[in-house]
Amino acid sequence: MQTMKDKIDSPEGRRQYSKRLGCVEPVFGNITVNKQMNRFTMRGKEKVNAQWAMFSMLHNIEKLRNYLD
Repeated sequence: MQTMKDKIDSPEGRRQYSKRLGCVEPVFGNITVNKQMNRFTMRGKEKVNAQWAMFSMLHNIEKLRNYLD
């Protein structure tokens, strides 16, 4: 069985992992820094999931707005 370290260290794994910086990390950076959401203000899994969904939806709406401008 191949470990995650072995997968990432393979040439294919390195190629795929390098794409992460351009597609996933900016989303979290935008939500934490620009939206100032560095912690959840709700308690309970259901409320936290709802809060995360709202911030994600806001991020996507802003992306659409910027794309259409």
